[in-house]
Amino acid sequence: MAETTTTTRKKKTKRSVPTGQMHVLATFNNTIVTFTDQHGGALTSSSAGACGFRGSKKGTAYAAQVAAEKAAQAAKQTYGLSKVDVFVKGVGLGRDAAMRALYGLDIHVDSIKDVTGVPHGGVRPKKARRI
Repeated sequence: MAETTTTTRKKKTKRSVPTGQMHVLATFNNTIVTFTDQHGGALTSSSAGACGFRGSKKGTAYAAQVAAEKAAQAAKQTYGLSKVDVFVKGVGLGRDAAMRALYGLDIHVDSIKDVTGVPHGGVRPKKARRI
């Protein structure tokens, strides 16, 4: 005789993250927007390429705005995100556009910080010429 066992699954509780961080990586070729909790654990993410932009259009400010709106909408619906600290890295066109997209979605920006890397020793010098 085959016994059928039924397992009871615990319902997953909806995680609430009212305050978090928004990380924007803006390069010349693409813009990646990631929403995280206060400790840096990723909640939602989107990029210009994931939103359907291809080629040189991925580096535009409009593509960054669309990517930020998509990620912010998902973070707000799923986790109830309402306040963010913004961390911007890179030199692309999407730096400001990604932040401006938040104002239309009623997400309050607490602070904006530029975390772009700065070279501190220069590039490696050319090897010495042997004549």
